[in-house]
Amino acid sequence: MNIEICTNSRQSATHAAAGGAERIELCRQLEVGGTTPTEEDVRYCVQQLGLRTHVLVRPRAGNFVYTESEFEQICREVEMCRQCQAHAVVVGFLTPDGYIDEELTRQIVRMASPMEVTFHRAFDEILQPPLEALEAIIRCGCHRLLTSGCRPNALEGADTIRQLVEQSAGRITILAGAGITPDNALQIIHQTGVSEIHSSCKHTLPDGTIETDTQIVRQLIKSISQ
Repeated sequence: MNIEICTNSRQSATHAAAGGAERIELCRQLEVGGTTPTEEDVRYCVQQLGLRTHVLVRPRAGNFVYTESEFEQICREVEMCRQCQAHAVVVGFLTPDGYIDEELTRQIVRMASPMEVTFHRAFDEILQPPLEALEAIIRCGCHRLLTSGCRPNALEGADTIRQLVEQSAGRITILAGAGITPDNALQIIHQTGVSEIHSSCKHTLPDGTIETDTQIVRQLIKSISQ
């Protein structure tokens, strides 16, 4: 079972590593769903912490329909990740009518190589049938799909996630995410059949800052090794 910890700062990544994490999704501004982290933080996680680092590339909060200038920014940020030797980028593109934007996704898959590409939870906002959208993402060459099964959290979306796992077998990895905790991780794994889970393992500091909690990371890893 592969565990990905979503971290929104260099400090959170350090806490994740201290808790036993080997892989992170690195971003910033987690309170708005995440945006692209700084080059310095990417380099730190890859080179200093030695973590398998998947980098969220998202220029702003809000929807996943991007202007030409925003897509150009995304391309620059993907290239930055490649130069930093990140292991993967995490992106998501939708058309104005709520379908997977295959053209933009294909461009990023080509540009990102040899990095892997994860299509993120933009998938959970689609207006097309989930299994149809899955096929579009596979056609684009993505390596992984992060999803809550088009529901608010992975436990509620477990039935859809299982369908995605079954249909995608051997072609793409389904990464279950949203609301996964040490208390429900094993249940979600059993109900969905996923081989990877994504969790923030976060707590909120008195000043409102969201930060990864080392102890929760440890608990999560322990909960699925029983």
